[in-house]
Parts: sequence; structure tokens; C-alpha cells
Amino acid sequence: MSKVHTSDDKTKEYMARFMEGVEKRNPGEPEFHQAVYELASTVFPYIADKPHYHAMQILERMAEPDRVIYFRVPWTDDEGHIRNNRGFRVQFSGAIGPYKGGIRFHPSVNLSILKFLGFEQTFKNSLTGLPMGGGKGGANFNPKGKSDNEIMRFCQSFITELYRHIGEDTDVPAGDIGVGAREIGYMFGQYRRITNRFVGVLTGKGLEFGGSKMRTEATGYGCAYYMEYMLNHRGDGIKGKRCLVSGSGNVALHCAEKIVQLGGTSLTLSDSGGFIYDPNGLDQEKIDWLKDLKGVKRGRISEYTEKFYDAEFHSGARPWGIAADLAFPCATQNEVEADEARTMINNGLIGIAEGANMPCVAEAAEAFIAAKVLFGPAKAANAGGVGVSGLEMSQNAARIAWDEDTLHSHLKEMMKRIHDSCVQYGDEGDYMNYLSGANIAGFVKVADAMLAYGHI
Repeated sequence: MSKVHTSDDKTKEYMARFMEGVEKRNPGEPEFHQAVYELASTVFPYIADKPHYHAMQILERMAEPDRVIYFRVPWTDDEGHIRNNRGFRVQFSGAIGPYKGGIRFHPSVNLSILKFLGFEQTFKNSLTGLPMGGGKGGANFNPKGKSDNEIMRFCQSFITELYRHIGEDTDVPAGDIGVGAREIGYMFGQYRRITNRFVGVLTGKGLEFGGSKMRTEATGYGCAYYMEYMLNHRGDGIKGKRCLVSGSGNVALHCAEKIVQLGGTSLTLSDSGGFIYDPNGLDQEKIDWLKDLKGVKRGRISEYTEKFYDAEFHSGARPWGIAADLAFPCATQNEVEADEARTMINNGLIGIAEGANMPCVAEAAEAFIAAKVLFGPAKAANAGGVGVSGLEMSQNAARIAWDEDTLHSHLKEMMKRIHDSCVQYGDEGDYMNYLSGANIAGFVKVADAMLAYGHI
């Protein structure tokens, strides 16, 4: 484990015992250990002189999910063969509202990753100010290379088990990696078929059946807005800045789009095959072309250089070696290693905002903070998506649909409110520690709700 961020020996000792217990109870779950450590290492110094949190074992209870649902998902492929995958739903904390968090379909899905995501989601949802608890789910199913009918049959089988554990006032899943509007549509259709109820049990739905405008753009736009607010806090902004963006899904493309709208220059995007570097920057025409390539044609990022000849494709690499002012890792967890962080720092990076969930390894985050680089942690910087999902829940409950301008205004206000909450707890005098600020602000709301409930 990394060094604890406190000089108090008693707190260090308590922290070490706490993490030893977490690792013993959850063996072989490194992603979950990393997420718990990141939060606890900043929260422990804050609660050191607050005995009521210790007496009620708040952190220890937070590190245990309310429940974990684990099930098999049998389905039939187009050749008539029976296939089988594992399905999960981790309902981590319902302290401040119904469980809320995405469903991920990817071969890497396992209990450790979903517990890490559900734990992070708890505090991310807390920061939005909306009444939503934390959860996450998914399956080790790979939608790549599958036909629409195979994906439909898988989604229907998945929700045939999960439907009994979710509900508009209980647990409201959304999309995540491998789960977009198509998959949500198949799952919602099966839920409605089984239950004979048309309710807001899933978010990320199509606009035709209860979805919300701005949901597709929300995470990427919100990440860019969060960076803008961090820079604004010290009298600066994105305008004129050269920016690195990783990934090429909805989050990355809309983050790059909003950077351009705010006057910055997006230089890079990536996928599992490598990254593109466009020294001229990505304008709206190029971003629209990429939306079609990745979202409709499901092509590879390397094809960009066949259309825009000044760009370079770097096979099997990540974009963090390109000199820039700002970075937005929007692909997946642990995509920024410590040596890559040091490279970016040496290249003059002044700020990084995490668009993906925990994309920086712990040592990378520590390097950014030690160098006093603005560091927007995922639970704050990428909260825009779940925030607009929460607004979709509100619209479904009231049987209304807000227009795009209203939702855009709500998103901007929400990201500003999240930023200001982090500032409240993260001011260290010569440096604004947004990681500590986000962790403590998210913790306090959940912890105080748990205290109000007593021993449950």
C-alpha cells in the first residue's frame, strides 16, 4: 500500500489496521482495496478528532456492501449453442437513497471491479446532492463481435434474473462500458414484459420511452466543466489550453467536444489499439466524424488517420507522452501509471480531471498532488453522468420531460456545486486538494445518514 497522507502516528496505526481488515475480508480484490484505501487515507485524518464516527464503526461499515447478488446468465448464440456467463449486482450503500449505478458488460468484469465501482459510486452520488445510494452491476459478457439478436437474448436473460432485485424506489441501474441505449432498451423491454409495469427502473433509456436529453453528453461535458471550475477558482480557464483525452466512447468524445466549445484544443483520443494525435486539434467536424465512426460504424480509432492526413496513430500506446497543459483520462480504470504521471508533470501539465472511474493508479494520483497539479478525482469530475441519470429518475417519477437547455443548466449548476463542496474540505492553503475535498464531502453526507439510522 502507498504511504498514508497524515503525520499522526496513531491515525497511521489505525489506518493500517483498518486496511489489514479490509484486505483480509476481501482477498484477491486489488481494485476494491485501492478504492477503499484512496478514500480512507484522506478521511481518517478528518475523523481523527470525531469519536462518534469511530464509535459507530462508520468506515468499517461503509467498506461492506449492503448485499451482493451473483447469478448465472444462460443464453443461446446464433448457431443454437447454449452459452453461460456470470451476472452480478453489488448494492453497496442505500443510506441516502435507492441504489444507483451502471451495468457493465466486459470480459474483465469480476467482483473486485464491481465492488470498487459500487464503493466509488456511493460517494460520487453523494456529491451530486441528489438522493441516490451507490451500486454497480454487470457480467463478464463481451458484446464485441456479437449480433444484435445475441445481445438481445443475453440482455433478456440477464434482466430475467435481475428484475426481482431492482425497482424505481429500490435500485435503478444505468449503462456503463458495453451497455448503451441498445442494451438498456432490451433490458427495459424485458422488465416491462415480466412485471407489466412502466416505471423508471433503468436510466439511459431512449427518448421514446422515458429517457432524458443530455444523458449521452453528461459525463464528458461534466468532466470538462469540472476542469473549467478548478481553473476558474484560481483565475484561469480551459481557453487556449492544449488537452489530452483518452478513450473514444461517449465520455471521451463529449469531453473533447466541450473542451473545444470552451476554447481549448483537444489533441488526442484512443481505443484499445492505440491513440491518435492530431497536432491541429479536433474541431467539431472531426468530432462528429468520430461519433459516426465509433457510435454507428463501430470502427477503430486508427481509421481517423485515413481521413485526416496530418494526424498520427500510435499503435499499442497511450497519449500521456504528448506535451500538453491538461489531461482527461476517459477510457478505463488504472490507465495512468506513475511513470506516465511524472512524464506529464515534466511536460508542464497543470491539471488533470478523471473522466473514467479511477483511471489513475494511486502512485500517479500522489505524484500529481505532490507536484501541486490540479487533480479532479473521478468521484467528482465524472459525476455529471449519474447526476443527469438522477434527473431522469425525477422526470420519470413526475411523468415529465425537461428540454435540453434546462438539463444543460442543471448539469452546469451540479458540477459547480460539486466543485464548491470539494473546495470546502480540500483547502490546504497553498494547494487545493480536490481529492481530499471530494472524499470528505462525499463521506460526510453518507456517514451522517448512517448515524441517523443507528445500528443497521
